[in-house]
Amino acid sequence: MGLISWLQEKLGGQAVPVSGEGLAEDIDEYYQAYADVYYRELAFWSTVNTVANAVSKCEFKTYSGGVEKKGAEYYLWNVEPNKNQNSSGFIHKWIAQLYRHNECLIIEQNGQLLVADSFIRTPYALYDDLFAQVTVGDFTFGKTFSQSDVLYWQLSEKDMRKVTAALYASYSKLLAYSMKAYQKSRGTKGIFNYETLPVAGSEQRKAFDDLLTNKFKTFMSAGDAILPLGTGQSYTDIGSKTYSSESTRDIRAMVDDISDFTAKAFGVPPALLHGDVQGVNEVTDQLLTFCIDPLTCMLEEEINRKRYGKSEFLKRNYLQIDTKSIKHIDLLSVSTSIDKLISSGAYSINDIRKLCNDEPIDADWANRHMITKNYTVADLMATMEGNDETAEKE
Repeated sequence: MGLISWLQEKLGGQAVPVSGEGLAEDIDEYYQAYADVYYRELAFWSTVNTVANAVSKCEFKTYSGGVEKKGAEYYLWNVEPNKNQNSSGFIHKWIAQLYRHNECLIIEQNGQLLVADSFIRTPYALYDDLFAQVTVGDFTFGKTFSQSDVLYWQLSEKDMRKVTAALYASYSKLLAYSMKAYQKSRGTKGIFNYETLPVAGSEQRKAFDDLLTNKFKTFMSAGDAILPLGTGQSYTDIGSKTYSSESTRDIRAMVDDISDFTAKAFGVPPALLHGDVQGVNEVTDQLLTFCIDPLTCMLEEEINRKRYGKSEFLKRNYLQIDTKSIKHIDLLSVSTSIDKLISSGAYSINDIRKLCNDEPIDADWANRHMITKNYTVADLMATMEGNDETAEKE
């Protein structure tokens, strides 16, 4: 694919101004289109990578009879989905396809999970959808897959990438105007006076043309320079670097706006893409609540209904995507909370060690739930208070 074709694809089919030889007729417009593409790509892939990084940190837990078990299914999702990808690479491609195309297809072949690069879906109302021309890498499967044989997700009813692309089309004009205004405010303008125009083809005309096309350009771009002029020629500077209110920070803010639009479209807090460290815990909680948790819930629902089914799920055999490992845990800062979780009997020591990404202790006492003497059953407390009142009356 040539550069022009690539640009047209990224611009949603929008024509790029080129000549028959593939060169831009308007070089400023060409480079503006080129820059617009990368502004969009930077915003989009920063958002997608943020989500993919978060999901890849999750643990895909497998349960049998409601008890967590680590077997072949656990290894498949958490370590090696297929021969050519580890779990992190597999999840990044999975999430990228889902956000790029608003849908994603995963097939299983010979015990391997493969993310499809492209496919043709034929939807039906009362029967299984069909998936044909499923391509993974450079290989296209000759068979047609049924909905019940694959894992298929649709991110949302409306393709938000197309929505943001339409927004970019309008916003890019404003961004281009700001760049031109900045360049204009920093430009150099002047008037060149000459008495007569030399005869075409003469040595004087060649020197005159060289002065206009080369020497003036070198003179204006140099820090310190002298411009030699001939008889009857003079130059007057009329607009050297006006330095108006436009600045590169204004342009940078508009580029950040593109990231903000994209992040909001996919439920990611814009502050994460900016790299802001202030209030990072609150921002991370917002990411988990409004983006990652709903996304992983959708992913695990499809996995459970296809790979386990109703009968197994009701027997409490299922997969769960645990998002607790996304946030970094500073043990010193949460030591008080850990003490409360253990002393209240809510979690065992091994439960806490797993939450902190530490290996469990291979001992029965580490799996027991402990409680301090401060706690007691509510109805038992009421009985004890009743006995105290009886004793006082006697």
